[in-house]
Amino acid sequence: MARVLARDVIITTLLLGLFAAVGTGLVASVHLATKAKIVENQLAMTRARVSELLEGLDYGNDPVTDHTTVGHARLGGQDLPVWFARRGDDITGVVLSAIAPNGYSGSIHLLVGVDRAGNVLGVRVTRHRETPGLGDDIEADRSDWILGFRGRSLGNPPIELWRVRRDGGIFDQFTGATVTPRAVVQAVANALVYFRDHADELLATPPPESRETAGIQPLPPVQSEFVTPRGAVPGAVPSNPEAPEPPIAVEVEP
Repeated sequence: MARVLARDVIITTLLLGLFAAVGTGLVASVHLATKAKIVENQLAMTRARVSELLEGLDYGNDPVTDHTTVGHARLGGQDLPVWFARRGDDITGVVLSAIAPNGYSGSIHLLVGVDRAGNVLGVRVTRHRETPGLGDDIEADRSDWILGFRGRSLGNPPIELWRVRRDGGIFDQFTGATVTPRAVVQAVANALVYFRDHADELLATPPPESRETAGIQPLPPVQSEFVTPRGAVPGAVPSNPEAPEPPIAVEVEP
């Protein structure tokens, strides 16, 4: 009897081990397949967004594989990807990553395309949690508002007019939603200030040695030491101090 019980225990243990191994293998296979698909989707998204922002610019390289990372308070974070368009040895345009930390429902992640003269080639939102039907009009698929940045620069309009109209600037806000466009306008202006102050360094960036890609993907929450405090950074566009953060979950005119 003891031998029978011991044999049953051994058989049961082996079967459990086999099932565990097979299950682990299946999970690992699914994980690898999913990870590869995610990477593929991120690459496709990156290529589409970067190419869109560089449309009409003269370049001959593949910007998706020509990138580096930068970090600064005006950009809203650290280790943010930057993509370069080149014609021969000259950089003709740059796509900066930027984060607006003061959106209505949290951080708004942006791409800002700039030519070597500091003119905006385009702006696109890559991630946000703004109010559906109000703040999400910052998306190019929902509204043409974001297209209004093209051709702008720190001199067009002057830096003091890089505000929404409610704050005395030239950019429209949305009906029922001022906080969201205010945050985006401020972030784009800060990105232009960053480019102006670091243009020599950025335009002298050598081509990368490897051809790895830097995909657009969800970034970690902005840490407090990297957030541009309202009005605290010289050259940054200040927020309206009279507009308090709304305490409720529906975005309304402040």
